[in-house]
Amino acid sequence: MARERQYDKDQEFKEKVVDIRRVCKVVKGGKKMGFRAVVIVGDKKTKVGMGIGKAAEVSSAIRKAVEAAKRALIEVPLTFGTIPHDVEGNYSACKVVMRPAAKGTGVIAGGSVRTVLEMSGLKNIVAKLIGSTNAINAARAAINGLLSLKRADEFLAERGKEVRIRYAEAE
Repeated sequence: MARERQYDKDQEFKEKVVDIRRVCKVVKGGKKMGFRAVVIVGDKKTKVGMGIGKAAEVSSAIRKAVEAAKRALIEVPLTFGTIPHDVEGNYSACKVVMRPAAKGTGVIAGGSVRTVLEMSGLKNIVAKLIGSTNAINAARAAINGLLSLKRADEFLAERGKEVRIRYAEAE
């Protein structure tokens, strides 16, 4: 490609395959087999994205999913390795409830939600997946929740509070 993306030069992204499924398309001559890959990409600092790729071979599907995930990157406002406030993310029949946690708690979440949170750079967070546990929908719900986060100063200003540092040392 003639166009190079800025993220390829500046940052090192990690990628994690969440799901690989064999899919089938029924055509006139019979069934056409292929693969669908779901990949989460992140820099483990503040950026995360999810992508889906379909192809006749697994490696091609993963490559397509990684490209799609890099195009769909979002930025997560972190506060001392956790999120600044409680948040809910919804997608289809999935609901993810995320709460900030104290230093040393770790990432307490399951399935693809855990992968999204780890790839975004969160170190201390508690998340609960309610409803459907479909990997794609759960990851999208987690990303929707992270998208609705506000920075700590914005959140406190809305409530009429002043910004105070809660933890003595920042990570």
